[in-house]
Amino acid sequence: MAPMPSIETAGERPAIYDSTERAILLDIAARSIAHGLEYRRPLDLDLAEYPEPLRAIRATFVTLERHADLRGCIGVLDAFRPLVLDVAQNAFAAAFEDPRFPPLRADEYPELSLKISVLTPAEPMAFGSEAELLTQIRPGVDGLILSDRGRRGTFLPSVWEQLPDPRDFLEHLKRKAGLPMGHWSDSLRVARYATESFGGPIGRLQRPA
Repeated sequence: MAPMPSIETAGERPAIYDSTERAILLDIAARSIAHGLEYRRPLDLDLAEYPEPLRAIRATFVTLERHADLRGCIGVLDAFRPLVLDVAQNAFAAAFEDPRFPPLRADEYPELSLKISVLTPAEPMAFGSEAELLTQIRPGVDGLILSDRGRRGTFLPSVWEQLPDPRDFLEHLKRKAGLPMGHWSDSLRVARYATESFGGPIGRLQRPA
């Protein structure tokens, strides 16, 4: 493979993937969306074609934007399949299966930007009160998974750009999880993770034919 260079975003932790590996993943995401436009299914991949780090079992989110507006975001919190397959599946799903948006149209494709976020394993946080939890949250770094009463929601670290205050971040996460803002209980659980994120305009991410 000879992937095109990628446009990288600032990472939340030291980079795990080099520029070539990032470019391969971005190329897979772009091609999976293009494949979906033509065949209505994700891109098929042969794992043997990819280096070992890209075959590791990892969890990802793929975010699509069009004219700087969100156009789809789908991912998984629990790693269960090889990284390249997770990216291909989530890119397709972000384009065609995000319930907040209609399926992507072919005329929208050239206007997309995409970002891949590779998640670290989530770590449960220990706290006895909301005040204690707030002191532990690291703005700009932590992605959070909040769960209580059978409901669960997550915010990627990139959401800190819109909600830079930890209290606001937490309250909006409760609402995303389907809980009322201001909710608190002894059964509430929070775990955190970090991401390595990278992306760019889709026209700059694919390999030449």
